[in-house]
Amino acid sequence: MNFEISESQQMIRQTCRDLAEKHIRPDFMKWDEEQIFPTELFHKMGEYGLMGVLVPEKYNGSGLGYFEYMDAIIEIAKVCGSIGLSMAAHNSLCTGHILKFGNEEQKSKWLPKLATGEWIGAWGLTEANTGSDAMRMQCVAKKEGNEWVINGSKNWITHGKTGNVAVVLARTGELLDAHGITAFVVERGTPGFKAGKKENKLGMRASETAEMIFEDCRVPQENVLGNIGEGFIQAMKILDGGRISIASLSLGIAIGAYEAALKYSKERQQFGKPISEFQAIAFKLADMKTQIEAATLLTQQAAFKLNNGLSVNKESAFAKYYASEVAVKCATEGIQIFGGYGYTKDFPAEKYYRDSKLCTIGEGTSEIQKLVIARAILK
Repeated sequence: MNFEISESQQMIRQTCRDLAEKHIRPDFMKWDEEQIFPTELFHKMGEYGLMGVLVPEKYNGSGLGYFEYMDAIIEIAKVCGSIGLSMAAHNSLCTGHILKFGNEEQKSKWLPKLATGEWIGAWGLTEANTGSDAMRMQCVAKKEGNEWVINGSKNWITHGKTGNVAVVLARTGELLDAHGITAFVVERGTPGFKAGKKENKLGMRASETAEMIFEDCRVPQENVLGNIGEGFIQAMKILDGGRISIASLSLGIAIGAYEAALKYSKERQQFGKPISEFQAIAFKLADMKTQIEAATLLTQQAAFKLNNGLSVNKESAFAKYYASEVAVKCATEGIQIFGGYGYTKDFPAEKYYRDSKLCTIGEGTSEIQKLVIARAILK
């Protein structure tokens, strides 16, 4: 693996930094406080090429690889985890599923709108009672002529209310059958498809999380992604890439928390000197930096393998598990270094703290990542 930073990586890092400073930093706390999902920002991000980072140029995407994608999410999440989360979900889940499993007609129809940010994407796997246990899903699709009729609901869906198009996993076979689930593309405005409850969350409050409801929602056969019954297998492959997204999101939050704490520790004085000169604080910063570097290497390893078409099931689990736990640790230590000020909204430490916890839960909990890793090393 080459550790040299490529020209395209340098370019996208600077692009994301410029966008974050100009279009995110001025309003990110307002969006968080008021739970505003800033749709116009994502249209703007599309103009910067950040809504289709991995999409080939022929579909109006940026045509870049996973190293650039990783860097892009990190730079955005350093400023605001919510925006990084929504960017990651749009790119790796909805857009990524169509890119990986759609036919040419489907790619040409939906990818240009998603890659340019004209449309925002959602991805529906999770249900109220089927988080990690996805094969027990109750959302079903039944064939009627040349259409599929979908009934059920999906929960905890990023952009479940605002997304213009969703990739939806529904049961088309028997319960617990890994080949009994199919992926459908459903456009907003399709009769029988509506938004339900929007979640009131601890963190990531500017990233919309909502329920999607399907009541006799009719979808044409041409909206099926891949073959009937392949949906669950497709979803597991999409989540392998999605875990790199969440690892990158975790890194961005961890780095943001670390950099804020480092800066504050050099400015804050106690007993006549900066608190960074006290070993208790210096050792916290050393631990934070070491953990960030280790998490970065694990995520780069997964990105390298995915760029080269190799299996990343174990490696993406390594990265997601470790990086998400590091995000929580760094955010927690950041609060401690800020002391009382870290507990206020005058500094960003409390937001990193609130946002970080989602990383250990979304797209497979830390416990599920351990299960994936254990199965890989024990087989």
